[in-house]
Amino acid sequence: MAAGPLLAHAIEDLAALPADAHERAVAQQILLNLKHALGKKPSKTPKEQEFIVIMQDTWENAREIGRDEARANAVLTVLRVRGIAVPDAARERILTQKDPLLLERWLEKAIVATSLAEVLGEPS
Repeated sequence: MAAGPLLAHAIEDLAALPADAHERAVAQQILLNLKHALGKKPSKTPKEQEFIVIMQDTWENAREIGRDEARANAVLTVLRVRGIAVPDAARERILTQKDPLLLERWLEKAIVATSLAEVLGEPS
């Protein structure tokens, strides 16, 4: 693991790995244990404090990305269960959408829609 100015990049690289990556699972647990142990110390060095802040920011961002992915997958699941075909281009559009409010709107529409156009707001 890198230290100093490279630490932030190393943690970001780790967070960018797929959720099921073996390296991420192993390193994530070690880093979270370290963050927890450092958090209990009564006085922290500047580098320790920096590590805690970087970990918090990076993992919060990773959690938000995970929530976006879950919302997009929920839209696709509802469409699949309802028998609405989703072409590859539309699937990619849904999976790359990062606006949680739009994803929520699409999910609500998917529950009652009869076509993909009704969900994505496109003319038939």
